[in-house]
Amino acid sequence: MRRYKVSVTTDGSGNATAYSPRIAGEIHSIQYVKDGSNGYTNGVDFTITAEATGENIWTQVDVNASAVVYPRAATHSQAGAAALYAAGGTGVLARVGVASDRVKIALAQGGAAKVGIFHILVA
Repeated sequence: MRRYKVSVTTDGSGNATAYSPRIAGEIHSIQYVKDGSNGYTNGVDFTITAEATGENIWTQVDVNASAVVYPRAATHSQAGAAALYAAGGTGVLARVGVASDRVKIALAQGGAAKVGIFHILVA
């Protein structure tokens, strides 16, 4: 497993966009670490996607504290139909895969000149 650490500093409007280095593999988890007194203002919004395709990895609004997510994507049959567990019709999920792509981290409402750290774990 590999860890990619991305520090993201907001501009004067509380917005930011930052990118991980190019990575390849399945995203195991993303950990947001609020940076103490200089951390984002409560209520920060995250939109984290794959740069090349725009595939959603993690979107959350009104985040107030450090958080860890294990993002998963819906899987499909060869015919494009959603893959479901037979018993309850619950969707089958799998890790989000990236190949020589960067993870794009876009923030809004983070407060002026605030800092957060994102750890991206890739298997």
